[in-house]
Amino acid sequence: MAQEIMISSYEAATQQSNTGALILGAGLALTSMILLPAFAMRMGLSASLTGALRIALMKASSKAIAYRG
Repeated sequence: MAQEIMISSYEAATQQSNTGALILGAGLALTSMILLPAFAMRMGLSASLTGALRIALMKASSKAIAYRG
């Protein structure tokens, strides 16, 4: 009985961890695809700098989603 409670508690913690990582990854992806280019255009940043920043954000997004806590 105690082992079942521990397993379900672990599954709930894992689910919360995965949800948080998924939300963070989705937020970073949204930022890199929509918000960063709009901000860069408004600030007058070059296309190469904007591209480098988008790549960095997409890599961070990928790592956040792959992280399993």
